[in-house]
Amino acid sequence: MVGDATIATVVLIAVTSSFPLLLYGAWIVIDAEEVTWGVLTHHLKYILTGLALTTIPMVTWMIPRLTDQLGGLAALHAVLGLQAYAMLIFALTGIVRIFRAKRQHDLYHDYDEQVLVDEIGGENMHHWRWRLRIGVFGYILMWMLAYVVGVLRYLTRYHV
Repeated sequence: MVGDATIATVVLIAVTSSFPLLLYGAWIVIDAEEVTWGVLTHHLKYILTGLALTTIPMVTWMIPRLTDQLGGLAALHAVLGLQAYAMLIFALTGIVRIFRAKRQHDLYHDYDEQVLVDEIGGENMHHWRWRLRIGVFGYILMWMLAYVVGVLRYLTRYHV
């Protein structure tokens, strides 16, 4: 049977490798002059891979073991991680509205530089874009804090 320290090391590597994918996925959209369907799908390949590298270990290994070790750094790690996913859900409420408006106006396939996203989504589009920005920023911030606490837990539990 594989030891606890080995699994923890694999989880640490998976979660660590997710961060550059999340950042690069964000950079693809930030750097694009036109967010076409191709840019969006290219962006999502990196984002979804990064989320999978974080979420799968969390659901299959971290959460099932949480009740056995809840206290101190484990509790802080769990709270920060849950907060990160709460911010991601907050961002998704904006992403869905923006996606729907751009898809309805066919701006992913027939990009029109004259059409502003704030104009096509009605009076609330500015609000949804802010939700997206705040949610993504909050997710990355909470993810980084949870990561630091997780690394501290790893170091104290398996290598000190």
